[in-house]
Amino acid sequence: MTDLLPCEIVEPPAGQEADAAVIWLHGLGASGHDFLPLLPELRLPPSLTLRFVFPHAPAIPVTINAGYVMPAWYDISSLGEERHFNAPQLLASAAAVHKLIDRELARGVASERILLAGFSQGGAVNFQAALTYDKPLGGLLALSTYFPSADAVEVHPANHRLPILLCHGRQDPVLPLAMAERARERLVHLGFHPDFRLYDMDHSVCLEEVGDIAAWIGGLLLAGR
Repeated sequence: MTDLLPCEIVEPPAGQEADAAVIWLHGLGASGHDFLPLLPELRLPPSLTLRFVFPHAPAIPVTINAGYVMPAWYDISSLGEERHFNAPQLLASAAAVHKLIDRELARGVASERILLAGFSQGGAVNFQAALTYDKPLGGLLALSTYFPSADAVEVHPANHRLPILLCHGRQDPVLPLAMAERARERLVHLGFHPDFRLYDMDHSVCLEEVGDIAAWIGGLLLAGR
């Protein structure tokens, strides 16, 4: 399979074959290394033979950062609760995630055992990627993010019952809570029933949230066996 995003990949322990996968997208200006240190903190059951895939976003000029070239899934031209973004770039990034899902399928992982996760800008891309994929996925984890393509997304019937967990900080100065609440409202309008959890944190990840993420991943994948 060609033209895949470069990724950091964490396989199950030696001798174990992955039967599930999590594709986890970082935020603006970060990299696929960003969430690697989180994995030991999840303390997932050894019976879960998971492959974690952490793609690296391409380096592009970002308008809101004075045009500096940095890792980004799409350009943002203005801030505010209704920020302006480069829709073709977001769609291209979502299509690149679809290719990573396809690779997991080719490796023998069932689509229902593939989860998408994303922080901030990565979460925004994965809203689009998960809801438009043409095979049923296992779930979507949206961390400190928003749903910029909500008004134009065409949900594929295969994922109209996708389990979704939204996590957000009450004191987030980068993506204010109102943006997360609006994402939840738009998901409900599209027929989803997202689990929405708030934490006393800013634009980051906290210990309580890590525990909830681990329970959510384990609950979905252990129940699916």
